[in-house]
Amino acid sequence: MKVITTAIPDVLLLEPRVFGDERGFFLESWNKRTFAELGITADFVQDNHSRSQKNVLRGLHYQIEHAQGKLVRVTAGEVYDVAVDLRRSSPTFGKWVGFILSAADKRLVWIPPGFAHGFCVTSESAEFLYKTTDYYSPAHERTLQWNDPQLAIPWPINGEPLLAAKDKAGTPLTSAETFA
Repeated sequence: MKVITTAIPDVLLLEPRVFGDERGFFLESWNKRTFAELGITADFVQDNHSRSQKNVLRGLHYQIEHAQGKLVRVTAGEVYDVAVDLRRSSPTFGKWVGFILSAADKRLVWIPPGFAHGFCVTSESAEFLYKTTDYYSPAHERTLQWNDPQLAIPWPINGEPLLAAKDKAGTPLTSAETFA
């Protein structure tokens, strides 16, 4: 597994070893021992899988209690994936990193607890898979404003994104609940 460092050192872009031939390919997307060697000792408890059409934007989501670390990847299509540091004690508090993830590049991103996360679909459709370190807790879910001018995330969307009601009602960083 190759680690590509990011502007936020705790968020890791991961490139798995891919073995391919005329039959297709094989890759290991999760191996507890390999990830521990990278410093990721997460105990995953839930897997999630979503399918979305072009210009769907999901996020920026986080749980203020039962914070979730996420290991994310795309198995069909392409997305622009974003993580925002919401840890007040972090030197990168309020900063974000974004990546293109695709089925073609097979990269993964490790986003530790304490971050808001979201993505927008840049292909005709995309399937997005992620492992989480804590269970979904609707009572503790929060949504950071996807178009907060303070964050100024350049989402690669033509026109208005397709949003869920909770994503339309996101909170700006200045008034969002954050982590210690």
